Amino acid sequence: MSPASGLQLKVLLERSDFRLNLDLSLPSQGITALFGASGAGKTTVLRILAGLEPATQGRICVQGEVWQDSAQGFFKPVHQRALGYVFQEASLFEHLNVQDNLQYGFRRAPAKERKQSWTETLALLGIDHLLKRRPHELSGGERQRVAIARALATSPRLLLLDEPLAALDQARKADILSYLEQLQKQLALPVILVTHAVDEVARLADHLVLLDAGLVTASGPTADLLTRLDLPLAHGDTAGAVLHCKVVSHDNRDQLSLTRFAGGELIVARQNADPGTSLRVRAAARDVSLTLQHQTGTSILNIIACTVTAVSPDGPGQVMVALQAGGTPLLARITARSFHALALEPGKAVFAQIKGVAVLG
Repeated sequence: MSPASGLQLKVLLERSDFRLNLDLSLPSQGITALFGASGAGKTTVLRILAGLEPATQGRICVQGEVWQDSAQGFFKPVHQRALGYVFQEASLFEHLNVQDNLQYGFRRAPAKERKQSWTETLALLGIDHLLKRRPHELSGGERQRVAIARALATSPRLLLLDEPLAALDQARKADILSYLEQLQKQLALPVILVTHAVDEVARLADHLVLLDAGLVTASGPTADLLTRLDLPLAHGDTAGAVLHCKVVSHDNRDQLSLTRFAGGELIVARQNADPGTSLRVRAAARDVSLTLQHQTGTSILNIIACTVTAVSPDGPGQVMVALQAGGTPLLARITARSFHALALEPGKAVFAQIKGVAVLG
Protein backbone atom coordinates (compact mmCIF):
# COMPACT_ATOMS: atom_id res chain seq x y z
CA MET A 1 0.00 0.00 0.00
CA SER A 2 1.45 3.38 -0.98
CA PRO A 3 1.72 6.11 1.68
CA ALA A 4 -0.83 8.18 -0.25
CA SER A 5 -3.55 5.54 -0.01
CA GLY A 6 -5.47 3.88 2.75
CA LEU A 7 -5.21 4.70 6.41
CA GLN A 8 -2.01 4.85 8.43
CA LEU A 9 -2.45 4.92 12.18
CA LYS A 10 0.48 4.97 14.59
CA VAL A 11 -0.77 6.19 17.95
CA LEU A 12 -0.31 5.92 21.69
CA LEU A 13 -2.97 6.79 24.26
CA GLU A 14 -2.22 6.32 27.96
CA ARG A 15 -4.72 6.58 30.78
CA SER A 16 -4.47 5.58 34.41
CA ASP A 17 -6.24 2.25 33.75
CA PHE A 18 -5.68 1.68 30.03
CA ARG A 19 -2.97 1.91 27.40
CA LEU A 20 -3.58 1.72 23.66
CA ASN A 21 -0.59 1.35 21.37
CA LEU A 22 -1.25 0.80 17.65
CA ASP A 23 0.73 0.78 14.43
CA LEU A 24 -1.63 -0.07 11.56
CA SER A 25 -1.78 0.32 7.80
CA LEU A 26 -5.28 -0.36 6.47
CA PRO A 27 -6.80 -0.63 2.96
CA SER A 28 -7.93 2.41 1.00
CA GLN A 29 -11.42 0.97 0.46
CA GLY A 30 -13.68 -1.78 1.70
CA ILE A 31 -14.63 -2.66 5.27
CA THR A 32 -12.05 -3.23 7.99
CA ALA A 33 -13.48 -4.85 11.13
CA LEU A 34 -12.07 -4.17 14.58
CA PHE A 35 -12.77 -7.27 16.66
CA GLY A 36 -12.03 -8.06 20.28
CA ALA A 37 -13.50 -8.44 23.74
CA SER A 38 -15.13 -5.55 25.58
CA GLY A 39 -12.43 -3.20 26.80
CA ALA A 40 -9.98 -4.15 24.04
CA GLY A 41 -9.97 -0.57 22.71
CA LYS A 42 -12.15 -0.84 19.60
CA THR A 43 -14.33 2.21 20.18
CA THR A 44 -11.32 4.15 21.45
CA VAL A 45 -9.70 3.63 18.03
CA LEU A 46 -12.74 5.20 16.35
CA ARG A 47 -12.65 8.13 18.79
CA ILE A 48 -8.96 8.68 18.05
CA LEU A 49 -9.62 8.69 14.31
CA ALA A 50 -12.47 11.16 14.83
CA GLY A 51 -10.25 13.53 16.84
CA LEU A 52 -12.19 12.97 20.06
CA GLU A 53 -9.11 11.90 22.05
CA PRO A 54 -6.76 14.91 21.84
CA ALA A 55 -4.39 13.42 24.42
CA THR A 56 -3.40 10.78 21.86
CA GLN A 57 0.18 10.94 20.62
CA GLY A 58 1.26 9.81 17.15
CA ARG A 59 0.36 10.19 13.50
CA ILE A 60 -2.83 9.63 11.49
CA CYS A 61 -2.93 9.85 7.70
CA VAL A 62 -6.11 9.17 5.68
CA GLN A 63 -5.76 8.72 1.92
CA GLY A 64 -2.66 10.90 1.85
CA GLU A 65 -4.07 13.64 4.10
CA VAL A 66 -2.46 14.07 7.53
CA TRP A 67 -5.01 14.48 10.31
CA GLN A 68 -2.58 14.35 13.20
CA ASP A 69 1.19 14.44 13.65
CA SER A 70 2.32 14.97 17.22
CA ALA A 71 5.99 15.22 16.22
CA GLN A 72 5.07 18.27 14.11
CA GLY A 73 2.63 19.67 16.66
CA PHE A 74 -0.26 19.23 14.22
CA PHE A 75 -3.79 18.20 15.20
CA LYS A 76 -6.79 18.63 12.89
CA PRO A 77 -9.92 19.24 14.99
CA VAL A 78 -13.03 17.10 14.71
CA HIS A 79 -15.00 19.46 12.46
CA GLN A 80 -12.17 19.55 9.92
CA ARG A 81 -11.86 15.77 9.55
CA ALA A 82 -13.77 14.50 6.52
CA LEU A 83 -15.41 11.53 8.21
CA GLY A 84 -18.80 10.04 8.91
CA TYR A 85 -19.54 8.47 12.29
CA VAL A 86 -22.46 6.11 12.97
CA PHE A 87 -23.10 5.01 16.54
CA GLN A 88 -24.82 1.97 18.02
CA GLU A 89 -27.90 4.11 18.63
CA ALA A 90 -28.81 6.27 15.64
CA SER A 91 -28.17 9.88 16.72
CA LEU A 92 -30.73 11.64 14.56
CA PHE A 93 -32.19 15.08 15.19
CA GLU A 94 -35.58 14.21 16.65
CA HIS A 95 -37.12 17.59 15.74
CA LEU A 96 -36.26 17.15 12.04
CA ASN A 97 -37.74 14.77 9.51
CA VAL A 98 -35.56 12.37 7.53
CA GLN A 99 -35.09 14.76 4.63
CA ASP A 100 -33.89 17.57 6.91
CA ASN A 101 -31.59 15.19 8.79
CA LEU A 102 -29.98 14.26 5.49
CA GLN A 103 -29.83 17.86 4.28
CA TYR A 104 -27.85 18.68 7.43
CA GLY A 105 -25.22 16.21 6.24
CA PHE A 106 -25.26 17.45 2.64
CA ARG A 107 -24.77 21.06 3.73
CA ARG A 108 -21.53 20.09 5.46
CA ALA A 109 -19.95 19.09 2.13
CA PRO A 110 -19.27 21.78 -0.50
CA ALA A 111 -20.98 20.92 -3.79
CA LYS A 112 -17.68 20.47 -5.64
CA GLU A 113 -16.51 17.91 -3.05
CA ARG A 114 -19.64 15.74 -3.04
CA LYS A 115 -18.93 12.17 -4.10
CA GLN A 116 -22.57 11.10 -4.30
CA SER A 117 -25.70 12.84 -5.43
CA TRP A 118 -28.81 13.13 -3.29
CA THR A 119 -30.56 10.50 -5.42
CA GLU A 120 -27.63 8.06 -5.21
CA THR A 121 -27.51 8.33 -1.41
CA LEU A 122 -31.24 7.66 -1.09
CA ALA A 123 -31.04 4.69 -3.46
CA LEU A 124 -28.02 3.13 -1.76
CA LEU A 125 -29.83 2.94 1.61
CA GLY A 126 -33.36 2.50 0.23
CA ILE A 127 -34.85 5.40 2.19
CA ASP A 128 -36.49 7.64 -0.42
CA HIS A 129 -39.95 6.67 0.91
CA LEU A 130 -39.02 7.77 4.44
CA LEU A 131 -38.15 11.42 3.73
CA LYS A 132 -41.19 13.00 5.41
CA ARG A 133 -41.10 10.87 8.55
CA ARG A 134 -39.72 11.96 11.90
CA PRO A 135 -37.18 9.70 13.70
CA HIS A 136 -39.81 8.48 16.21
CA GLU A 137 -41.84 7.12 13.29
CA LEU A 138 -38.99 4.88 12.08
CA SER A 139 -38.13 1.31 13.03
CA GLY A 140 -34.69 0.62 14.51
CA GLY A 141 -33.39 -0.62 11.18
CA GLU A 142 -34.79 2.40 9.33
CA ARG A 143 -33.19 4.76 11.85
CA GLN A 144 -29.79 3.16 11.28
CA ARG A 145 -30.16 3.35 7.52
CA VAL A 146 -30.94 7.05 7.80
CA ALA A 147 -27.99 7.53 10.17
CA ILE A 148 -25.66 5.85 7.67
CA ALA A 149 -27.10 7.91 4.82
CA ARG A 150 -26.57 11.13 6.78
CA ALA A 151 -22.96 10.14 7.47
CA LEU A 152 -22.44 9.46 3.75
CA ALA A 153 -24.11 12.73 2.81
CA THR A 154 -21.04 14.57 4.12
CA SER A 155 -18.93 12.85 1.40
CA PRO A 156 -16.46 11.52 3.97
CA ARG A 157 -12.97 10.23 3.25
CA LEU A 158 -13.48 7.74 6.11
CA LEU A 159 -16.62 6.11 7.51
CA LEU A 160 -16.69 4.89 11.13
CA LEU A 161 -19.36 2.38 12.24
CA ASP A 162 -19.51 1.65 15.98
CA GLU A 163 -21.54 -1.57 16.37
CA PRO A 164 -24.40 -0.25 14.20
CA LEU A 165 -26.26 -3.58 14.40
CA ALA A 166 -25.92 -4.33 18.12
CA ALA A 167 -29.25 -2.84 19.17
CA LEU A 168 -31.28 -4.49 16.40
CA ASP A 169 -33.25 -7.73 16.39
CA GLN A 170 -32.30 -10.45 13.92
CA ALA A 171 -34.78 -9.37 11.24
CA ARG A 172 -33.64 -5.72 11.34
CA LYS A 173 -30.00 -6.81 11.52
CA ALA A 174 -30.38 -8.92 8.37
CA ASP A 175 -31.98 -5.93 6.63
CA ILE A 176 -29.10 -3.59 7.50
CA LEU A 177 -26.47 -6.20 6.57
CA SER A 178 -27.73 -6.26 2.99
CA TYR A 179 -27.39 -2.48 2.75
CA LEU A 180 -23.91 -2.54 4.28
CA GLU A 181 -22.93 -5.10 1.64
CA GLN A 182 -24.02 -2.72 -1.08
CA LEU A 183 -22.14 0.10 0.61
CA GLN A 184 -19.01 -2.07 0.65
CA LYS A 185 -19.33 -2.83 -3.07
CA GLN A 186 -20.23 0.63 -4.34
CA LEU A 187 -18.24 3.12 -2.26
CA ALA A 188 -14.53 3.60 -2.81
CA LEU A 189 -13.63 4.70 0.71
CA PRO A 190 -12.27 3.00 3.84
CA VAL A 191 -14.89 1.88 6.35
CA ILE A 192 -13.94 0.93 9.92
CA LEU A 193 -16.51 -1.34 11.60
CA VAL A 194 -16.46 -2.15 15.32
CA THR A 195 -18.22 -5.44 16.06
CA HIS A 196 -18.44 -8.32 18.53
CA ALA A 197 -20.17 -10.62 16.03
CA VAL A 198 -18.24 -13.22 14.03
CA ASP A 199 -21.05 -13.44 11.48
CA GLU A 200 -20.72 -9.71 10.74
CA VAL A 201 -16.96 -10.10 10.28
CA ALA A 202 -17.41 -13.05 7.90
CA ARG A 203 -20.12 -11.37 5.87
CA LEU A 204 -18.80 -7.82 5.60
CA ALA A 205 -15.11 -7.43 6.36
CA ASP A 206 -12.37 -7.52 3.75
CA HIS A 207 -9.70 -6.80 6.35
CA LEU A 208 -9.68 -7.77 10.02
CA VAL A 209 -7.86 -6.31 13.02
CA LEU A 210 -7.87 -8.28 16.28
CA LEU A 211 -7.41 -6.18 19.41
CA ASP A 212 -6.63 -7.29 22.93
CA ALA A 213 -6.04 -4.92 25.85
CA GLY A 214 -5.07 -2.03 23.59
CA LEU A 215 -2.70 -3.99 21.37
CA VAL A 216 -3.03 -5.49 17.90
CA THR A 217 -2.71 -9.27 18.04
CA ALA A 218 -3.20 -9.70 14.28
CA SER A 219 -4.11 -7.68 11.19
CA GLY A 220 -4.71 -8.94 7.68
CA PRO A 221 -7.22 -10.27 5.14
CA THR A 222 -10.32 -11.65 6.86
CA ALA A 223 -10.15 -15.02 5.10
CA ASP A 224 -6.62 -15.58 6.45
CA LEU A 225 -7.21 -14.51 10.05
CA LEU A 226 -10.42 -16.52 10.41
CA THR A 227 -8.48 -19.71 9.67
CA ARG A 228 -5.22 -19.17 11.57
CA LEU A 229 -5.04 -21.76 14.34
CA ASP A 230 -2.94 -19.48 16.54
CA LEU A 231 -5.88 -17.04 16.73
CA PRO A 232 -9.12 -17.46 18.71
CA LEU A 233 -11.58 -17.06 15.81
CA ALA A 234 -10.36 -20.33 14.28
CA HIS A 235 -11.63 -22.37 17.23
CA GLY A 236 -14.95 -23.54 18.61
CA ASP A 237 -18.38 -23.99 17.07
CA THR A 238 -18.35 -20.64 15.28
CA ALA A 239 -15.09 -21.26 13.39
CA GLY A 240 -15.26 -21.32 9.62
CA ALA A 241 -13.69 -20.17 6.39
CA VAL A 242 -14.76 -17.46 3.95
CA LEU A 243 -14.37 -18.27 0.26
CA HIS A 244 -14.50 -15.70 -2.51
CA CYS A 245 -16.35 -17.28 -5.43
CA LYS A 246 -17.73 -16.29 -8.81
CA VAL A 247 -20.95 -17.60 -10.30
CA VAL A 248 -20.31 -19.90 -13.28
CA SER A 249 -23.74 -21.26 -14.23
CA HIS A 250 -27.16 -22.27 -12.95
CA ASP A 251 -29.08 -25.54 -12.86
CA ASN A 252 -32.74 -24.56 -12.92
CA ARG A 253 -34.01 -28.13 -12.63
CA ASP A 254 -32.29 -28.78 -9.30
CA GLN A 255 -32.24 -25.11 -8.24
CA LEU A 256 -28.46 -25.00 -7.84
CA SER A 257 -25.68 -22.65 -8.90
CA LEU A 258 -22.13 -23.62 -9.79
CA THR A 259 -19.47 -21.26 -8.46
CA ARG A 260 -15.70 -21.26 -8.76
CA PHE A 261 -12.99 -20.15 -6.33
CA ALA A 262 -9.19 -20.37 -6.31
CA GLY A 263 -9.27 -23.94 -4.97
CA GLY A 264 -11.97 -25.47 -7.13
CA GLU A 265 -15.74 -25.37 -7.56
CA LEU A 266 -18.64 -25.15 -5.12
CA ILE A 267 -22.30 -25.95 -5.75
CA VAL A 268 -24.66 -23.70 -3.78
CA ALA A 269 -28.39 -23.06 -3.66
CA ARG A 270 -29.70 -21.31 -6.79
CA GLN A 271 -28.58 -17.67 -6.76
CA ASN A 272 -30.34 -14.79 -8.46
CA ALA A 273 -27.07 -13.59 -9.95
CA ASP A 274 -25.55 -13.46 -13.41
CA PRO A 275 -22.48 -15.54 -14.32
CA GLY A 276 -19.37 -13.65 -13.27
CA THR A 277 -21.02 -12.20 -10.16
CA SER A 278 -18.86 -12.37 -7.03
CA LEU A 279 -20.18 -14.25 -4.02
CA ARG A 280 -18.85 -14.55 -0.50
CA VAL A 281 -19.43 -18.06 0.84
CA ARG A 282 -18.83 -19.39 4.34
CA ALA A 283 -18.04 -23.00 5.18
CA ALA A 284 -18.35 -23.74 8.89
CA ALA A 285 -15.57 -25.97 10.22
CA ARG A 286 -18.12 -28.24 11.89
CA ASP A 287 -19.68 -28.91 8.45
CA VAL A 288 -16.43 -30.13 6.87
CA SER A 289 -15.35 -33.76 7.08
CA LEU A 290 -12.14 -35.27 5.73
CA THR A 291 -11.33 -38.37 3.72
CA LEU A 292 -8.17 -39.74 2.15
CA GLN A 293 -9.89 -40.74 -1.12
CA HIS A 294 -12.39 -38.93 -3.31
CA GLN A 295 -15.73 -40.47 -2.43
CA THR A 296 -18.48 -41.49 -4.85
CA GLY A 297 -22.04 -42.53 -4.17
CA THR A 298 -22.51 -39.75 -1.60
CA SER A 299 -25.11 -37.04 -1.13
CA ILE A 300 -22.38 -34.48 -0.44
CA LEU A 301 -22.02 -32.29 -3.52
CA ASN A 302 -18.85 -30.40 -2.63
CA ILE A 303 -15.65 -32.41 -2.33
CA ILE A 304 -12.46 -30.35 -2.56
CA ALA A 305 -8.86 -31.56 -2.85
CA CYS A 306 -6.80 -30.00 -0.04
CA THR A 307 -3.52 -30.17 1.82
CA VAL A 308 -3.30 -30.15 5.61
CA THR A 309 -1.30 -27.13 6.80
CA ALA A 310 -1.72 -27.24 10.59
CA VAL A 311 -3.59 -29.02 13.37
CA SER A 312 -4.60 -27.98 16.87
CA PRO A 313 -6.66 -29.43 19.74
CA ASP A 314 -10.11 -27.82 19.87
CA GLY A 315 -11.83 -28.90 23.04
CA PRO A 316 -12.36 -32.36 24.54
CA GLY A 317 -12.11 -35.01 21.84
CA GLN A 318 -11.98 -32.46 19.01
CA VAL A 319 -9.25 -31.33 16.62
CA MET A 320 -9.23 -28.34 14.31
CA VAL A 321 -7.48 -28.99 10.99
CA ALA A 322 -6.30 -26.09 8.82
CA LEU A 323 -6.31 -26.79 5.08
CA GLN A 324 -5.27 -25.13 1.84
CA ALA A 325 -7.17 -25.58 -1.41
CA GLY A 326 -5.35 -23.82 -4.23
CA GLY A 327 -4.34 -20.97 -1.95
CA THR A 328 -7.74 -20.73 -0.27
CA PRO A 329 -7.76 -21.58 3.47
CA LEU A 330 -10.37 -23.93 4.92
CA LEU A 331 -11.04 -25.41 8.34
CA ALA A 332 -12.35 -28.82 9.39
CA ARG A 333 -13.38 -29.63 12.98
CA ILE A 334 -13.24 -33.39 13.44
CA THR A 335 -13.04 -35.85 16.31
CA ALA A 336 -9.70 -36.77 17.79
CA ARG A 337 -10.47 -40.41 16.90
CA SER A 338 -10.85 -39.50 13.21
CA PHE A 339 -7.71 -37.39 13.36
CA HIS A 340 -5.66 -40.35 14.59
CA ALA A 341 -7.36 -42.84 12.25
CA LEU A 342 -6.46 -40.71 9.22
CA ALA A 343 -2.94 -40.06 10.55
CA LEU A 344 -3.26 -36.41 9.66
CA GLU A 345 -0.23 -34.15 9.68
CA PRO A 346 0.93 -31.01 7.83
CA GLY A 347 1.58 -31.73 4.17
CA LYS A 348 -0.86 -34.64 3.91
CA ALA A 349 -3.25 -34.65 0.94
CA VAL A 350 -6.93 -35.05 1.83
CA PHE A 351 -10.38 -34.35 0.43
CA ALA A 352 -12.65 -31.91 2.27
CA GLN A 353 -16.30 -32.89 2.13
CA ILE A 354 -18.33 -29.76 2.72
CA LYS A 355 -21.78 -30.71 3.97
CA GLY A 356 -23.22 -27.21 3.79
CA VAL A 357 -22.26 -23.68 2.88
CA ALA A 358 -23.83 -20.31 3.59
CA VAL A 359 -23.90 -17.72 0.82
CA LEU A 360 -23.19 -14.45 2.59
CA GLY A 361 -23.58 -12.09 -0.34
